[in-house]
Amino acid sequence: MTEAVASRSRGALPPAAIARLVALLLPLALLGGAFGSQYFGGLYPCEMCWWQRYAHFAAIIPAMLAFSAPASSARSRTLTLMAALAIAVSGAIGVYHAGVEAKIFEGFTTCTAMSKGLSPAEILQQINHAPLIRCDQIQFSFLGISMAGWNAILSLGGAALILLLALKPRAR
Repeated sequence: MTEAVASRSRGALPPAAIARLVALLLPLALLGGAFGSQYFGGLYPCEMCWWQRYAHFAAIIPAMLAFSAPASSARSRTLTLMAALAIAVSGAIGVYHAGVEAKIFEGFTTCTAMSKGLSPAEILQQINHAPLIRCDQIQFSFLGISMAGWNAILSLGGAALILLLALKPRAR
């Protein structure tokens, strides 16, 4: 019996390998949920929702590159930590966004949509065909927590987990 347990522990992934796996899968899962809620659930993102998504997109690049070297190498750990930083940025934006939704922070008083390089007719057409989504209105909540709040919890918690695993000394 103890031999079976010992053989299982030898095949376990080291913490650095788990960290880089979480650094890749977490932003992919959160983006999948965000786009799924948009395209299948009809929940359109506001400007701050997009900011949170951009940070997750940015996290995927170093997380994928971290697989180009052994998990315990300095290169892989650095890339994994860069991904964790981008995930934490998304979480911080989520905290701010949830605060705007809860009326803790004022949020934006001007339009944040970008329309650079468009003619007035194109801007008008874009405005007329785009759904009006306010950053201070909760479209959906689960257990009393908005999607921005869930992104904050999962992103900041995931970033902390990645940091702990990536910096954990390798067992010998």
